[in-house]
Amino acid sequence: QVQLVESGGGVVQAGGSLRLSCVASGNIFSIYTMAWYRQAPGKQREFVASITNDGNTNYAGSVKGRFAISRDNAKNTGYLQMNSLKSEDTAVYYCNANLWTALGSRWYWGQGTQVTVSS
Repeated sequence: QVQLVESGGGVVQAGGSLRLSCVASGNIFSIYTMAWYRQAPGKQREFVASITNDGNTNYAGSVKGRFAISRDNAKNTGYLQMNSLKSEDTAVYYCNANLWTALGSRWYWGQGTQVTVSS
């Protein structure tokens, strides 16, 4: 049973910070790429950030300089540190990871965690 489990969402005031976690569990050989997406009400899911197994990062322009993605391979865990949060950041945040398993490599999605930023 391979899955991604997210945590760390909540309600914060504008200007505050949150750190999201994404833990991959099951018979996993390794994590290639881990990414974060978000979906606000009435909008499509959008890319937020990604990190490869080599540590190469990529960010959406709207979060660049405020968010930081990282990973701990020993714990099969990825993180999204969110600083200087704005009301526009309010969304359900989803973890997305390319996992290597006995069945090969495929993308998995987490269940999503709600982030609400009050103005």
